[in-house]
Amino acid sequence: MMPGMDGFEVARRLKANPATAHIPIIFMTGLTETEHLVAALEAGGIDYVTKPIKPREVMARMGVHLGAARKARQDARQAREARNALDAFGYASITVRASDGRIVWQTPLARELLQSYFGEVGPDGAPTAFGQWAPEPVQAWLRRHVLADNAAELLAASLAEPPRLAVEQGARRLTFRLHQQAGDSAGGGDWLIVMREVSDAKIIESMSLSFKLTAREAEVLYWVVKGKINRDIGDILGASPATVKKHLERVFAKLGVETRTAAAAMAMNRIRQLHPQFEG
Repeated sequence: MMPGMDGFEVARRLKANPATAHIPIIFMTGLTETEHLVAALEAGGIDYVTKPIKPREVMARMGVHLGAARKARQDARQAREARNALDAFGYASITVRASDGRIVWQTPLARELLQSYFGEVGPDGAPTAFGQWAPEPVQAWLRRHVLADNAAELLAASLAEPPRLAVEQGARRLTFRLHQQAGDSAGGGDWLIVMREVSDAKIIESMSLSFKLTAREAEVLYWVVKGKINRDIGDILGASPATVKKHLERVFAKLGVETRTAAAAMAMNRIRQLHPQFEG
């Protein structure tokens, strides 16, 4: 036995520390009872060698375990790179276990978005760390489309994907798309969910810069793209339909088009170039 702390506790602490969690732990001990073997494995050990030690056997075991550890690190690195690549293209992603809502993994951007939309603020005003569970609206949405009695049949037979979940926060909107099932399907399985954020303000600003429009002209054009008529746009912007019509006339002139349909099509093409996540 070790003074102050036994080997089982050392193993637990090594595995709890992200800096040392990847190191394979082999127990070499004179303890031969089954309960000790079980305790060692539960503490994070990958092998258990009892005395007297046979050096060649130990070296062979170490070689196997080190090789497996290197492979695991390589796989983990590739997974991180894949998650970062998803973020780079705006595909913030999480994998959620349908049965209990646990987040199996998430990209860095996904973590930021979940914190921004669903995180809580601590007593000091700083955001608290987001937990390991998907937000309740996401869990409810997942249960509705995955765990319902006829969900599997609906998903298999449907030509279209399940309805997306949208969460709004002011002028920002976060959408969740149920992408695919991963791993074992028992208990509903693990599901890959892709999140995309759209900011009305950013899109309007980009249209203003792209087409050399005033801020108000860009706002009018944005709502034309969204399918609104002049009266509705006036209600949204606090202007009369006649004022909206005047703004549109200037927009048509700057875009070199004659109809709102042509203006909307040109703006939509530009928006999708600059904001691929925009869904109209």
